[in-house]
Amino acid sequence: MSEGGLAREPVLWGVALGLAGAIAAGLWAALGDQALAGWAAAASGAVALGSLMALSRTLAMWRQRAASGEDAAALLDAEEGPRLLTDAYGVPRHANAQALALWGETGPLAWLEERLHGDMMAQDALDRLAEAARAGLREEVDLPLIDPGGLSGEPEWMRVLVTPGPERRTRLWSARDVTARRAIDEVLLREREELADFLFFLPAGLYSADTEGRLRYVNQALAQWLGRDPEAMVGMALPALTDGMPPEPDGAWAGRLRFLPVGDPPFDAEVRQSTYDDAGQLWTRSVVVRLPEGEGEGTGAGEGEGRRRRPWLFEDAPVGIALTDPEGAITECNTSFLAMVGRERDTVLDQPLAALASREDRAELAAQIARVLQGQVGRTQTDVRLIRGEREASVAMFLSAMTGRPGDPPDGVVAHLIDTTEQKNLEQQFAQAQKMQAMGQLAGGVAHDFNNLLTAMIGFSDLLLQRHGIGDPSFADLMQIRQNANRAANLVRQLLAFSRRQPLRPRLLNVTDALSELSHLLRRLLGERVTLRLAHGREPGYIRVDPGQFDQVIINLAVNARDAMPQGGTLTITTRHEVAESPVNHGTEAVPPGDYVIIEVSDTGAGISREHLGRLFEPFFTTKSEGTAGAGTGLGLSTVYGIVRQTEGYIFVESTLGEGATFTICLPRHEAPAEEAPPRRDAGRESAPLPTGDAGAVPGTADASARATGAGRRSGGDEDEEARDLSGRETILLVEDEDAVRVFGARALRNKGYTVLEARTGEGALDVLADGVRIDLLITDMVMPGMDGATLAQRVRAERPDLRIILISGYSEDVIRGDVVSQPDTYFLPKPFSLKALAEKVREVLA
Repeated sequence: MSEGGLAREPVLWGVALGLAGAIAAGLWAALGDQALAGWAAAASGAVALGSLMALSRTLAMWRQRAASGEDAAALLDAEEGPRLLTDAYGVPRHANAQALALWGETGPLAWLEERLHGDMMAQDALDRLAEAARAGLREEVDLPLIDPGGLSGEPEWMRVLVTPGPERRTRLWSARDVTARRAIDEVLLREREELADFLFFLPAGLYSADTEGRLRYVNQALAQWLGRDPEAMVGMALPALTDGMPPEPDGAWAGRLRFLPVGDPPFDAEVRQSTYDDAGQLWTRSVVVRLPEGEGEGTGAGEGEGRRRRPWLFEDAPVGIALTDPEGAITECNTSFLAMVGRERDTVLDQPLAALASREDRAELAAQIARVLQGQVGRTQTDVRLIRGEREASVAMFLSAMTGRPGDPPDGVVAHLIDTTEQKNLEQQFAQAQKMQAMGQLAGGVAHDFNNLLTAMIGFSDLLLQRHGIGDPSFADLMQIRQNANRAANLVRQLLAFSRRQPLRPRLLNVTDALSELSHLLRRLLGERVTLRLAHGREPGYIRVDPGQFDQVIINLAVNARDAMPQGGTLTITTRHEVAESPVNHGTEAVPPGDYVIIEVSDTGAGISREHLGRLFEPFFTTKSEGTAGAGTGLGLSTVYGIVRQTEGYIFVESTLGEGATFTICLPRHEAPAEEAPPRRDAGRESAPLPTGDAGAVPGTADASARATGAGRRSGGDEDEEARDLSGRETILLVEDEDAVRVFGARALRNKGYTVLEARTGEGALDVLADGVRIDLLITDMVMPGMDGATLAQRVRAERPDLRIILISGYSEDVIRGDVVSQPDTYFLPKPFSLKALAEKVREVLA
């Protein structure tokens, strides 16, 4: 029995007992037994009163649960990221728009099971998640997933969290993409492992001990000197390994110790000890340098001779090392240090160490060196940018005092340098990826909401134009509203292209043939002042791209280059094949190893200033004021960036003011199938998109070319379509929560002769259908509060399998719900749509 049934059962039993008592009282009264009749009446009244109280509590509980359900739905809609409320068995009860777009109505477990990629560990993690959901426990796991429509085959990582929901027997699901975060963590983990391996095999002794002198770490060199196994030494007392008492393990110390190896005579070593705090636990960190027999004490010539006899400790060390005099001037340095600064030895000796830093870091480094030389600190660390020719290198610099004996004033500074340029690049890449992701989410949300507004603007403009013909004084004003609404719709499509993955229809293309076919259109767009040159390398190969989107990338870059050369010039498009054996860094981006087709688009225009290069691919970024030649929307290059990245490629830009700019596109190279030639692109060429606005900082825009090439496309086709009969007599149920869109759609369809019934919610639509009215077509929005369009379509399909359905949404058909749209007699109409587009779609579906 259901929970509601259990709640009603006491009430029903109480009512039954009350009625039975009343009947018994009447019978006994009729028989003349007044005492029994009184007892029966009293019992009947008590039972009835108790039943009424139980019924009141039950109704209050139902009202509280209904209110909590509404609160939970409102909370989910206000949350960022996918949020889904299900019952204990994973059946969805409410989802916000992000969860709907991600998981649909099938629920997260089925969606994750379909896309799960990996070994038994991944399956175990998914099983733990499912078990936690059934048991009402909290569980969070990272799962590797494969996009069925993806190109690379590489898994993307999703962190999924399930917790008990706000209502009894409900579960709250959430998810976020952690692919970039895991990539950074893997790189950092690999670097830590490499550093640990380097320290373990460093040809100098290293050990760490606790405050009682028990060893917790010994590297390979020290263990070999002592004739022991490094793992077996962990836990041993340090005094057992030395002749005499070692230093107290609770402070800094430097001096000489005699060690006692197994089976060999004792040896002397210089030991430098420091301490560090690890979550309240004090540990020592000690470096041991073994002294050759007969080496003298002190510093200066003897110490320099020792370094020359131990090149592995200084000259050949993999980290940069430099020694200074008491004034901070370099007296000695090793090969790694020279490589970091990019200079010869004789050009750095006797130079101040701080002079090698960049102008911005020079004063800070000089101050840190002075603190060490003055004895204020024994050691310190700072991040510095070193001048390396025309570029800068980021290093972590560790400074420590160089003294002959403890307590003596410093004789100079020992500087150890570790190159952190790659780490900084990774951090910048991660920050840039987060920034672009955040901008994409913001742009996508704004664009989706705008589609509803534009549908109403375009629709009501069409209704007014039906009443105000060409000769009407208001006709020109209405056409301006209509045309600008269409321009806004194009901007929205570009925002959606930047903010999320677009549905691709990729195919293998020979890049040489594709550019040759496109060159005819490019020459018309560039005009007579700009010369187009195509230069193809030997067999650049095939690329797997959507032909229409590939055309859009090349056209946008070409038109922007044209506007950067108002006096004319040369646009050069070159192709070649390159194999990257190791990662190639370009600013904050890095191209992983692989086989690539390289496409370069170069112009001889004005170039791009350095401060603008880093922002070229941001949406709406532009340096051109309104009214200048080529001024556009600032979406051209952001669209290019989105398409290239979605095709698993990379795009970079290099420019020098006055010398032009070069955009480099790297796309994965594919081999043509031997058994069949790649399909021709004729169909894709007919639908190749026009340019989509300017690139922001690059002078020029594609808007002008769109007008130039699009003007000729208005022909007699419109007149033929107007002549078509788009009227009908069928009954249509229109479900839309946006009042303006619903009112426009209903009025437009009634003007065509249809009978239109309206509903604001999915629940309201079910009430209309429950009345038994004959419905020929259901038109429903996909994203609505409460029951969404996909759920409504499934519920209606179960009861009326022959009913035809049109789904409308600001998202694309592929993104919304492929499983719903692909059902028989189910169609899709994207927002914004015009009166004519709506009428044509309805007539097409009902025909």
